[in-house]
Amino acid sequence: MLFSAEMASLIGAIGLVSLAISWHRRNSNERRLAQFGWVLVGLMFFNDAAKYLEHHDPVLAVFCAAALPLSIGMAYWEQQNSNADTASALVWARGAVAYAGGPYLLIAYVPWLNVLAIWFVASQVAVFMRFTGTDDVVLGETYVSTSAGDVTWEAWEGNRWFLGDFVGEYPFQTELLLSDGSSIGINFVLGCTALQSMVIFIGAIAVLDIDWKRRCQALLITIPVIHILNLFRNAGLIWMHTTYVDWSYLGMSVFEFGHAYAARVVSLFAMFLMALIMFDILPEMHRHIVRLMRPFGFLQKKTKQKS
Repeated sequence: MLFSAEMASLIGAIGLVSLAISWHRRNSNERRLAQFGWVLVGLMFFNDAAKYLEHHDPVLAVFCAAALPLSIGMAYWEQQNSNADTASALVWARGAVAYAGGPYLLIAYVPWLNVLAIWFVASQVAVFMRFTGTDDVVLGETYVSTSAGDVTWEAWEGNRWFLGDFVGEYPFQTELLLSDGSSIGINFVLGCTALQSMVIFIGAIAVLDIDWKRRCQALLITIPVIHILNLFRNAGLIWMHTTYVDWSYLGMSVFEFGHAYAARVVSLFAMFLMALIMFDILPEMHRHIVRLMRPFGFLQKKTKQKS
């Protein structure tokens, strides 16, 4: 890691604010501020690459490692671009990143919001599993990771409105238990809420230059669907963990393999399908993404050469 987790979050927050201001001042051509924001946001994500690699999550490690060169590329493109349509797409990208990353950092660093998000989704997963007869799962204690070890949420004496210094990858965890009180070996964390997926769509839709009716329609289609699919995902992982206890592949348990690989591939595929639906409802978003893919040669129309 290049920086401590706290410093990386501060760098990212400054970068997101810079992108947000440059989006709001888009008519003033705030390129320098946008370039500054892109690089800082890229540094924030790049800083997490080693952490995910240590936790045997190569998918997120690769994505985070790629964030810095991509953000530098965006900053360079902001300076070199002279096309009006591409400039519009770059401005949209500024707002989409700012208003996706901002809410997520806010929830992640405000303990009350973090824990409430965990309880909200975890309780619904437990109800869903009891309703379907899969497993009789209930919520146990919520623990806070501190330098002195894990303490319960009720006994924790830290600031519950801002988390300036956290320990470990998951500072807040809610354990899942069977109805008899026995542990199933799985704790629910913020990453299990699908909040990351939701804020991507929220940010991308919120900053589109469209009327509020279409914007609300798109949000009502995407966010509930993502939430429901995530409930199925979590319930499926818990069921596999409690059913296939002795299953192993390359030294990974069924939960580790499902969580790090299988469920992630399915989630990415679901996100791709959701994006296709959004492209049909919001062609403006599709046009912006096509323009942003131009440097990579993707999604571009082939032009016929005249003899």
